[in-house]
Amino acid sequence: MRQVSGRYTFVGSFPSEFPALGMPEIAFAGRSNVGKSSCLNRLLGSKKAARVSNTPGRTQLINLFTVMDEMVFADLPGYGFARVPDHVQAQWKDMIEGYLGEREELRLVILLVDARREPQEMDGMLLFGMREAGIPYLVVATKVDKLKKNEVQRSLSRLTREFALRPGEIIGFSSMDGTGMAELWERIEQAVA
Repeated sequence: MRQVSGRYTFVGSFPSEFPALGMPEIAFAGRSNVGKSSCLNRLLGSKKAARVSNTPGRTQLINLFTVMDEMVFADLPGYGFARVPDHVQAQWKDMIEGYLGEREELRLVILLVDARREPQEMDGMLLFGMREAGIPYLVVATKVDKLKKNEVQRSLSRLTREFALRPGEIIGFSSMDGTGMAELWERIEQAVA
């Protein structure tokens, strides 16, 4: 498993016209409050690379990080947060779709979903769009540390069934105890190889 701590650089926050960084890119997408920032921080070995907040919807632009001068992590705005005005939601949707559709270096989209919640329609729509566009993806079910072992298996099975996932397209993950960390890094490394 990678030891990344201190070996990443924040490139900047962008609404569009993203810089060409010449490295394979991994994008992180998901609903607001799904644990995206915590996942990124765990992968980067930092407590503050991505801003963690109790207020969903804080990431409003696409944040880019270079990792070990080998790859780029793109932190996409969370979607589906009810307290954000509809026009802001529409802007985020356009921004995410623009990024996903235009980035030639994009190798994998990691779609984070909350393992404790029922499958969400917006996540299903994003998955459908990525399948239609031929964009490689991996579903990461977060917060599995908050479930009992048998509940984790039930949750992963339900998500697999609801989203019509194939074997290997979903993993359980916890930013708190590191569950799924080695497997997630393995999938990232396969995608950028």
